[in-house]
Amino acid sequence: MAEQVDSTSTQSAMHDSSISASRRTAADDQRGNLITRFLGLIRFSHTVFALPFALLACAWALSLDYMETQLKLTTIGWRLMGVLLCMITARSAAMAFNRLVDAEIDGRNPRTAARHLPSGQLSRGQVWMFFAGNAAAFIAACGTLWPNWLPLAGAIPVLIWICGYSFAKRFTSAAHIWLGMALALSPICAWIAVRGEELLLQPTDLWPAVVLAAAIAFWVAGFDIIYACQDAEFDRSAGLKSVPAKYGVAGALRLAAYLHGLMLAVLVAMPTLVPQLSLGWLTYAGIVVVAGLVVRQHTLVSAHDLGKVNIAFFHINAVISFGLSLVLAIDAWLR
Repeated sequence: MAEQVDSTSTQSAMHDSSISASRRTAADDQRGNLITRFLGLIRFSHTVFALPFALLACAWALSLDYMETQLKLTTIGWRLMGVLLCMITARSAAMAFNRLVDAEIDGRNPRTAARHLPSGQLSRGQVWMFFAGNAAAFIAACGTLWPNWLPLAGAIPVLIWICGYSFAKRFTSAAHIWLGMALALSPICAWIAVRGEELLLQPTDLWPAVVLAAAIAFWVAGFDIIYACQDAEFDRSAGLKSVPAKYGVAGALRLAAYLHGLMLAVLVAMPTLVPQLSLGWLTYAGIVVVAGLVVRQHTLVSAHDLGKVNIAFFHINAVISFGLSLVLAIDAWLR
């Protein structure tokens, strides 16, 4: 009889343990799914467009030998970590804010109706909390760069600019330029984070990052116009302003090509504009490859065929971002 009671107790305990384990697994799956949804909300994979250029600016900033304020290795490591945290949290906040502002528009657009807010995969409350958390984390990350106070001083203005883009299509067709300038802040802010002390002594120290930012602004504006061609008709019918909606797809593609031409012109002039980096043949070789990729990007799309926009938008630009950043960093350090 006692053995039966013990056996029953053991089975009951095993059953309770199994239920508890199942509940833990379900909770873990739910948390995992929520994280996956947030990553999808902000298109985390698109971080490849700006992050490599921020890291390039850090590599350039550390390669210069005229820095009056010598930094310890621990300080350098801390600042690089700060730059990484700032990039991730600032972009996450801006993307979440964009999804909140555009939720109603996204729901009416067949191409974007399946996004997380219109489809109900995430609630507005969840996304607002995600935005607020990342905005606060960005400001805190800027504070970790102290005693370099410049990043903290610029934190709110940067957030206002990158989040303000979400309203741009409601009043200007230059929204693509706004986005380009938003991503172009990445090398400027990274440079300030690493060389803030030197910048206070010599404001022109920022010049290499400004030149790089100009190339990024033209590049991003150009490929954003190509991407926006998919929504030309919808934007026009919804009263939204964009280059494709205003000038048509053919005109938009011509303007995108012009902007990419300006990007290549800045890159070609870069070794002359920033002689302190001693950029040479490796940079020019990289520019030749980038030029080929840009041309390829424009041959993939036309006013009559936008079926390969995603290849032109993501895959080619990811290669440009990673490849060009790596080449420019190596060339600066080889001097």
